[in-house]
Amino acid sequence: MVEEQANYATQSFSETNSKMKDLEEKQRILRDRLLLIGQNLIESKEETNQKILEIKKDIDIIKQNIERTTSFLETASSEFSKFARKEDLEILSKQAKMFQPLKFVRKKE
Repeated sequence: MVEEQANYATQSFSETNSKMKDLEEKQRILRDRLLLIGQNLIESKEETNQKILEIKKDIDIIKQNIERTTSFLETASSEFSKFARKEDLEILSKQAKMFQPLKFVRKKE
């Protein structure tokens, strides 16, 4: 009977030891996976930050281009009022033709 108890104790200890080793292995695997996930997260964050910086630079360039374009359009639109309209030029042309007396004199002669 003592021998049976010893066998049972040895078997029970062996099972407990085996379960403990399995749990330790699972814990090690989980720790390794967690470290990999952490590294991937850090790399993703760094890549994202780099992309954000590039996008901010692009936005600044676009803003500068828009400001230049706006400035040009404001300058051009202020100059439009100084230009003569087609109708005005036609009227001036007709008036100029009316005041060419030498041309009429030559034709009559």
